[in-house]
Amino acid sequence: MAMTAPPELVGVMIITIIVSVSAAILAWRERPEPGAWPLALLLVGQSIWSLLFLFELRSPTLAEKLLWYNLSWVGVVIIPVAWLLFALEYTGRDRYVTTKTILGLSIPPAITVVLAISGDPYHLLYLDTKLVMVNGMQVLQVVGGQWYWAITGYTYLLGLLGSIPLLELVRSETKTFRGQSALTLIGILTPWVVNVVFLSGLIPELGYDPTPIAFTVSGVAYLGAIRWYRLFGASPAPTRGAHRLVFERMQEGALVLDRNGNVVDINANVAGMFEVDPSSILGRPAAEVIPEFESLSDTLQSDGHYEIDRNGTTEFFDVSVTRVTDYHDRVVGKVITFHDVGQHLRQQQRLEVLNRVLRHNIRSESQLIYGCLDDIPQPHASIEEAKRHLEDIERLSKQARTIDNLFEMEERHPNATPLTEMLEEAIRGVRERYPSVDIGIITPDNSYMVSSIFLPVFSNLIENAAEHNTNPQPVVEIRCDRDGGSVRVEVADNGPGIDDNEREVMEKGRETPLKHGSGLGLWVITWGTRIGDGEVVIEDNDPVGSVITVTVPIIRDGSTQRNSRELPQSNV
Repeated sequence: MAMTAPPELVGVMIITIIVSVSAAILAWRERPEPGAWPLALLLVGQSIWSLLFLFELRSPTLAEKLLWYNLSWVGVVIIPVAWLLFALEYTGRDRYVTTKTILGLSIPPAITVVLAISGDPYHLLYLDTKLVMVNGMQVLQVVGGQWYWAITGYTYLLGLLGSIPLLELVRSETKTFRGQSALTLIGILTPWVVNVVFLSGLIPELGYDPTPIAFTVSGVAYLGAIRWYRLFGASPAPTRGAHRLVFERMQEGALVLDRNGNVVDINANVAGMFEVDPSSILGRPAAEVIPEFESLSDTLQSDGHYEIDRNGTTEFFDVSVTRVTDYHDRVVGKVITFHDVGQHLRQQQRLEVLNRVLRHNIRSESQLIYGCLDDIPQPHASIEEAKRHLEDIERLSKQARTIDNLFEMEERHPNATPLTEMLEEAIRGVRERYPSVDIGIITPDNSYMVSSIFLPVFSNLIENAAEHNTNPQPVVEIRCDRDGGSVRVEVADNGPGIDDNEREVMEKGRETPLKHGSGLGLWVITWGTRIGDGEVVIEDNDPVGSVITVTVPIIRDGSTQRNSRELPQSNV
C-alpha cells in the first residue's frame, strides 16, 4: 500500500510552518518600521504554501491533492510580490510602494489564483495532472501550461528585482546592514535555488517540489535577521531619503551632470535661480540650461563671481565644480554648486565704507579739531578735556584699523614669528606710552614660533593692563609656559580688574544694547586669538587685579631656523 508522506517529512514541514509563523509574528509586531508589513506578508505566504503542501502530501486521492495544490498558489504568488515590496521599503525606495504599484504587481498573481481555483478550464495553467509512485509514495505530478511558465518567470523576475538593492547593501560599510541584507538574501535565494533545481529536472527521483521544505532555512534566516541583526531596529531606509533631503534643502543651488554634460539632477534652488521646471531640463545638455556655461571652470573653483541678470537685478554667485568618481576612481560626472554671495558682497561693501571712515575721515577730522584747540590762546580745563576725548577717538580709530588688519592677515595666512620678539616689541611700545608702569617678563628658554597675528593681541593685552591700572605702584607681569603643543602667555596686573560687563562680552563673544565693552581693545584680543586658533581665559589676580591667559599654538620650536617675512607693525 502506498504511503502518503513519511513521518520525518511531516515533521520537517511542521517545523517549517512553526518557524515561518513565528517570524511572521515578529515582523508584524515591528510595524510601522520600513519593510515590516511586506516581510510579514511574505512569511504568511510561505506558511500558507507549507501548510497546504503538507495537506497535499497527506491526501490519498488525485482530486484532494489537486485541491490543496491549487489553493497553495495563493501562498506561492504572495511571496515574490511581498519580497519586492519589502526590498523597496527596507532600502528607502518606498516612493515606489504605492497603491497603483501594488495593484499592478498583483495582476498576474490574481490571474493565476483565479485559473487555479476555477479548475483551469482552458488548460493555461496545467496541460496534465496525475498521480505517480515515487519511492513508495504517491505524489502529484503536474505538466505546466503556458501560464504556468509565465507566472514562474514573473516570480523569478520580482525576486531578482528585489535582490538588487539588497546586494548593494552587502557592500555597506555598516556591519549591521551587511548582516541584515545577507540573511534576507539567504531567506529568498534558498527556496528560489531549490525551485530552479526542481523545475530543471535535476532531481527527478524526488517526484515533488521541495521548495516548501527550503522554507525551513528561509524562516531561520529571516528570524536571524530580525533578532540577531535588528532588521527593524537599525534600518538603512532613511539613508536615501536623507541624501535627497540634504540635496533639496541645501542652501546652495546644485546641478548634477553626467560625463557628457547632460543634466541628470537638479535641486529647487537652481530651478528657481534659472526659472525652469526641473522635469523639463533633465536629460538636456547643461549648455542649454545655464547661461554662459562654457565660462565655468572645469576645475574645483571658477574664477571670479558668476552673474545672473534676473528682473533687472544682477545676482552674484560663487560657483564650484566637483568631479564625481566611481569606485574605480573614474570620472562619471560632476556636481556644480551655486552659492549666493550677493549679501556677502553688499556687507563687504558696507564694511569697506565704514573702514574708510574709521581709517581716514575720523582721524583727519580729529586732528583738525585738535589743531583748532591748540590755536585757542587761553588754556582752559575744558580744552584739555576735549583733547583727551579726541585722543580716545583717535585710539578707537587705530584699534578699528587693527581689527581690519587682523581679518586681512587671516586671509593672507600669517607667517611664523618668534614669540620672544613679539612680546618684546609689544612691551617696548607700551613702556614708551606708560613709563610709570613696571612691566616685567619671564621669557621661555626656547623662543617658540607662533602666528604673527598674535602681535596686536599681546600689544592690546599689555596696554590694557597698563592703561587701566590705577594702583599707586602699577605692575604688569608677563609669564610664558609651554603646554604640550601650545604656549600659555599670562598677563597679570595689580589694577582694579576687568569690569563684569566687559568680561561677559569677551567670554560670550557678542555685545548687546545693555552689555557692551568700553572700546575695541578687548575685541582685538578676542578676535585675534580666535583667528589664531588660540584661547583666552580671564581670572582674578591675588590679591587684586586680573590675569588674562592666552594659549597660543606653537607652529614650530624656536630652534628651527626662522623663515618668515618682516614682522607686521602694530596699529595700537
